[in-house]
Amino acid sequence: MKQEQISSSDKLTAAKTILLTIVSIFFCTIIAVHAQDKKEHNSAGSKFIPDSLLITKPEKVTTSGIVTVEGNKIDYKAIAGTIILKNKNDQPTCSMFYVAYFKSGVSDDSKRPITFLYNGGPGSASIWLHMAAWGPRRTYLEDTARVRAPYKTVNNDYSLLDVSDLVFIDAPGTGFSRVLTKDKGGVSKPNAFYGIDSDANAFAQFIFNFLSDYNRWESPKYLFGESYGTFRSAAVSNILETKDNVDLNGVILLSQILSYENMTDAVTENPGNDLAYQLALPSCTATAWYYHKLPDQPEKLEPLLKKVEDFAMNEYALALNKGAMLDSTTFKQIAEKLHQYTGLPVPYIAKANLRITGYNFEKTLLSNSDRVTGRLDTRYSGPGMDPLGEYPLYDPQDAITSSAIVATFNNYVRKTLQFKSKANYIAGTDLWATWDYRHHAVYQAFGDKSDNFFPNVMPDLASAMMFNPKLPVMLNMGYFDLATPYFEGIYEMHHLPMPVSLQSNITYAFYKSGHMIYLHPESHKKLHDNVAAFIERTH
Repeated sequence: MKQEQISSSDKLTAAKTILLTIVSIFFCTIIAVHAQDKKEHNSAGSKFIPDSLLITKPEKVTTSGIVTVEGNKIDYKAIAGTIILKNKNDQPTCSMFYVAYFKSGVSDDSKRPITFLYNGGPGSASIWLHMAAWGPRRTYLEDTARVRAPYKTVNNDYSLLDVSDLVFIDAPGTGFSRVLTKDKGGVSKPNAFYGIDSDANAFAQFIFNFLSDYNRWESPKYLFGESYGTFRSAAVSNILETKDNVDLNGVILLSQILSYENMTDAVTENPGNDLAYQLALPSCTATAWYYHKLPDQPEKLEPLLKKVEDFAMNEYALALNKGAMLDSTTFKQIAEKLHQYTGLPVPYIAKANLRITGYNFEKTLLSNSDRVTGRLDTRYSGPGMDPLGEYPLYDPQDAITSSAIVATFNNYVRKTLQFKSKANYIAGTDLWATWDYRHHAVYQAFGDKSDNFFPNVMPDLASAMMFNPKLPVMLNMGYFDLATPYFEGIYEMHHLPMPVSLQSNITYAFYKSGHMIYLHPESHKKLHDNVAAFIERTH
């Protein structure tokens, strides 16, 4: 066979394709034991709901159940349905699917908190928060081990129904949510909702409509976003606070990303900005500690991380800032320190010019055993697919957990919630690939032709907090997350463009888990208790 020559441009294109594949893993995820379903259905009943009906009129199916949360039994009503968004001409633009849970027996809804929850992507439905974190039923998982079919759901001991009513929302184009906007020729225009601003406006309109439909305007209101959902929450909170006259009682962020420049997987596309290497380093250290790969393995993790954070923002930052002007002696000293804090070989670190990306680390740390770590949660590991490659090519955490969660939700939504749609439930899709990353601030500065791959919503969250100085924000981050490293979340919060006095509105919580903190049983309980305390304290 004739060996084909590959040009340097082809190599670059291939590398970018692989990088986007890695990034897509982040975007696309980066996803009562005695519960009794008393059928109290509306006119939709248990009939199948065709896709054509889903996207032309609002639907509701009502059931009820029981969940036991940390020993306390809670009766609830569940509503699976759709809300139709409309434009200023009263024309339908999008059908957004949701599942809402309301605690039964509440005499005054105005005193009962309500929380709107969503995952990220962009391109992910809300099933991960729904079936693994906060819904009354959760998918049975075994932490980092794979479970095999037949899958099952169990009572969720840590559902948030003990402190708040819950509304899980699927973004346009995911789950059962469908885009209705058409062009002048009648052809569907799905891209009308596939961008930062259009997506945020859709969620803000959904929340506005939901508050009216269910008469919850006086209730304490919370946003809960995970991953890109935190990015969305920053934008949505600003719209609700400054434009829609909807004051929030709190914004809860899980695995935060507010500025794309801080993503370690995109850092090679933005040469000259070395900050992402600094912010990812403590998570690399935590991972090496977890696998006992550090040359001097300490017993406790947190004191070590404090040392690494200090190194990252001082010695390491100074070295990286010098670029090609860094002297050889200091170069060697920094390489040795990085070896101590990552477990990677000094020659490898030197060859990488002191700059280790997240996917480099995931691929290399366990390479002696031909394994790669997870990205969303580095506690997970799996076989390396390409021993000589630069990238892991897949995420073991996603591979181990996703099938069980998707399967159980598809069964749960149709059998338990009785929403028997003939439409496919889209758990995740590659909307990130064609997403419009331009943000309103960029439009104003550069016009519609600006191509901004590194959007930033830190000003949006700051704006919401300045408009409502009593708005509390809670940040929850996992130490073993290399998709949105915990130190990056801290950095972003400390650099919000707002008066320093408002920093006291921010609460921090950290966990020995990864991106989807709730997959680790001990962290799930801790997360529940921390979030429940935050809600109880702020309403």
